Amino acid sequence: MSSEYVRPPVLDLEQFRGFSAGPLWDKMGIQLHELSPEYAVATMPVEGNTQSVGILHGGAYVVIAEGLGSIAANMFAGEGRVAVGIEVSATHTGSISEGFVTATCKALHLGRTLTTHEIVCTDENGRRLSTIRLTNFIKDRKK
Repeated sequence: MSSEYVRPPVLDLEQFRGFSAGPLWDKMGIQLHELSPEYAVATMPVEGNTQSVGILHGGAYVVIAEGLGSIAANMFAGEGRVAVGIEVSATHTGSISEGFVTATCKALHLGRTLTTHEIVCTDENGRRLSTIRLTNFIKDRKK
């Protein structure tokens, strides 16, 4: 299964948007593949991100989802504004012990001051593992 899986080409956020996803994404091996305010995709290896029983840690789903949704919201916010997370909820419906997770982020609401994204995490076969909903508040960037 995971030996045959090939991750899609990486989108360099630093080069594309002028900022990085942060050191936590680097530590967890998360890679960004597609990005717009409405739709974004990232992948994460299970290896190195497991809990004591050998399955992917539930917090790892939240890390990839919150990062992906926040980056998409900040793209939408535009120049001179910043999106900051105000609510996140996750429902884990499956587990995985090897391979990669794909997080697919879709905008549910893109408003003047609030954005809401749903991020679905799946395994390499498309089986849903976790569903995360993220709301961001958009405000003026402090000078």
